[in-house]
Amino acid sequence: MKWAFVVCAMVALSECLVQVPLEKGKTAREFLEEQGRWEEYRLKYPYNPMAKFDERFAVGSESMTNDADLAYYGIISIGTPPQSFKVIFDTGSSNLWVPSIYCSSAACNNHDKFNPGSSSTYRNNGNPLRIQYGTGSMTGFLGYDTVTVGGLPVTNQIFGLSQTEAPFMQYMRADGILGLAYPHLSASGATPVFDNMMREGLVNQDLFSVYLSPNSQQGSVVTFGGIDPNHYYGSISWIPLSNELYWQITVDSVTVNGQVVACNGGCQAIVDTGTSLIVGPQSSISNINSAVGASLQNGDYVVNCNNIYQVPDVTFNIHGQQFTIPGSAYIHHSQYYGCRTGFGNGGDNLWILGDVFIRQYYAIFNRSQNMVGLAQAR
Repeated sequence: MKWAFVVCAMVALSECLVQVPLEKGKTAREFLEEQGRWEEYRLKYPYNPMAKFDERFAVGSESMTNDADLAYYGIISIGTPPQSFKVIFDTGSSNLWVPSIYCSSAACNNHDKFNPGSSSTYRNNGNPLRIQYGTGSMTGFLGYDTVTVGGLPVTNQIFGLSQTEAPFMQYMRADGILGLAYPHLSASGATPVFDNMMREGLVNQDLFSVYLSPNSQQGSVVTFGGIDPNHYYGSISWIPLSNELYWQITVDSVTVNGQVVACNGGCQAIVDTGTSLIVGPQSSISNINSAVGASLQNGDYVVNCNNIYQVPDVTFNIHGQQFTIPGSAYIHHSQYYGCRTGFGNGGDNLWILGDVFIRQYYAIFNRSQNMVGLAQAR
């Protein structure tokens, strides 16, 4: 499998983009729908997308959630010789962790597991790691090894090795998580992978960018150290961060047909590749879904599949610019559960601009200037 590549400009070999392709696999929800078990799963493990952004878990443990709709993952390797893992590149967390051979949970049995005894460069740290999920937890310990991302060997990278994992993880394609948020969020003081990339001078620029292909299984990519003009058109809108813990920005309002339906007077939102939906406060999400003609059924906001080409656009007004999400981008057609929107209920105040948003807008995460760049995705 070819799982990493480097793109260089003709004008200078130094202008290289280190890229990790992302595959769009079957989601846990799709797998469970095929098995006829989605309703059982949904009720047993209710979706809590805001759990990972609870400030009580910001330091000391990493908070995640059971997002059954996550689809994008890439391949990294750990150790010498390399052991490969599928990971979600998550801008909403900061730790790297993978299953280990010491894990006996059902979630580990159908995933690749790291064997520290097979790596000549592994060093034990010994400190425990606990990751709090919305419906359970992952426990494990920390170690050091060479982590190779996009062909870049990051030496002495600290990472988590799981010993137990929440049951719902067994339905996810990815083995683990590679966090790309700020180091202050990292559990147990572990230095994030991208921070070590910057410190070791492995990237030309202190930024990375994400392109999520809207229609195909392939073509999605994370680019480290640069911006790939092949994945967007028009100008880049640079938005300053309002909080340098997550990739958090200020949204001015959300409109449908020119009318403000949510976020009146401004609200805070996190640009998060580790969340599948656009998530907001329940009353705001209800207003948006009502404005596009959706109704709540069995936990999902759904529309008549015969009307999906007539639903209105939803526009996020950010830093003086309009970022519009058409119906074709925010409605997902399931052969089992009809047509549901990509707007989900979350916490009291914070919003998450997840994959539904990022599929429309090439996202650039700039650590040197603490900004997010957004441009229309190709």
